[in-house]
Amino acid sequence: MIGVIDVGGGMRDIYGSGVFDYCLENGISFDYCIGVSAGSANICSYMAGQYRRNVDFYTVYAARKEYMSVSNFLKTGNFLDLDYIYGTLSNSDGESPLDYEAMVRSGKIFNIVATDAATGKPKYFTMDDMSFDDFGPIKCSSCVPIVNKPYRFQGREYFDGGLSDPIPVKKAFDDGCDKVVLILTRPKDEIRNDKKDKRSALLLRRKYPESARALALRSRLYNKSKDLAFKYEKAGKLLIVAPDNIGKTGLLKIDKEASMRMYDKGHKDAVAIKKFLS
Repeated sequence: MIGVIDVGGGMRDIYGSGVFDYCLENGISFDYCIGVSAGSANICSYMAGQYRRNVDFYTVYAARKEYMSVSNFLKTGNFLDLDYIYGTLSNSDGESPLDYEAMVRSGKIFNIVATDAATGKPKYFTMDDMSFDDFGPIKCSSCVPIVNKPYRFQGREYFDGGLSDPIPVKKAFDDGCDKVVLILTRPKDEIRNDKKDKRSALLLRRKYPESARALALRSRLYNKSKDLAFKYEKAGKLLIVAPDNIGKTGLLKIDKEASMRMYDKGHKDAVAIKKFLS
């Protein structure tokens, strides 16, 4: 079974959309897909065969105050309006509808990583948790703590999947993958620092102590999971596709020119996938 992981990274993950568009252009198919945060949204468009659909989300829609803004945060406590992004825009009557039926027809295994806000543990949603015009798991997976309140779905609250399983390599191989393509949105050899995460965790710990603990430890888990990826890479079972630098892109930074450069990087770097899977 051939798998692909997209770890997300907010606006940086236009890189991943470039990778998937290359795959659509060249008929590269994966049996198993697992996405974190924006990575899960990229995978949705890939599974549906919707070439370049995600580009507008990173370069056009993101500039709208309805998408993300301080005014959103002041009114609702959510900087990102997940219902606007993965509802108003993405539903069947939206500006850029996700072809849910095509996703289902693809027959691919799809896991979406979120973090249970109460426990700080990963929750792996599947296609069974999604339905026509109801993309709740993607909203849960993309709910960035501090700038957003947890997203409530199926009776529980969730934060971004990056808190609890930022690079789900172990999950992919435990689920039976023989080979995996791992899409990162930071340089391959970059070691994550935990200072920012620890500061943010202080703001979260009163209401959500377990999620705060997960956030404080995220960088350590990220680096540990990447070390595991390196081991699989040396064994010839995993390919890391990652940008050499992120330029002027950032988690919530809007810069159309910088974003398109990242998209082009992803599209170019994806060439390595053909050889890896041959």
